[in-house]
Amino acid sequence: MSFGETPITIIGNLTADPELKFTNSGQALARFTVASTPRVFDRETNQWKDGTSTFFRCAAWRTLAEHVADSLAKGSRVVLSGRIRQHDWQTPEGENRSMLAVEVDEIGASLRFTTVTINGKRTSGSSGAAPSADPWNTGDNRPEQGDEPPF
Repeated sequence: MSFGETPITIIGNLTADPELKFTNSGQALARFTVASTPRVFDRETNQWKDGTSTFFRCAAWRTLAEHVADSLAKGSRVVLSGRIRQHDWQTPEGENRSMLAVEVDEIGASLRFTTVTINGKRTSGSSGAAPSADPWNTGDNRPEQGDEPPF
């Protein structure tokens, strides 16, 4: 993570199946939204109540994007960490727009309410390059210059 970036950890549920696409340079990009809803215990009714949901637009790149698309679906409860990014653009009518999104570094299924089976198959990524001698090396997952922004 670079100096000045805003890290974030989110626990929530996917609102739809991830959308997998490929940029003009062939880089995989998965876009999805995670809804995080706090729960509070109401002592008067002796019941749990949902608070207001917050929706986070997320993007995962390269091999992580392909794994997200292959592994997660609408309703999947996930724990993710990443960095908040601001995206600015101008509409065809000349109006300036901006939005915040999360560029995902890590994501996994939450085991709080379910169990999962991990597929032990290791992948070296879609680049075709030989894996590093370092088993923890996942490569650089940042988009290449000129690739379209995640949103």
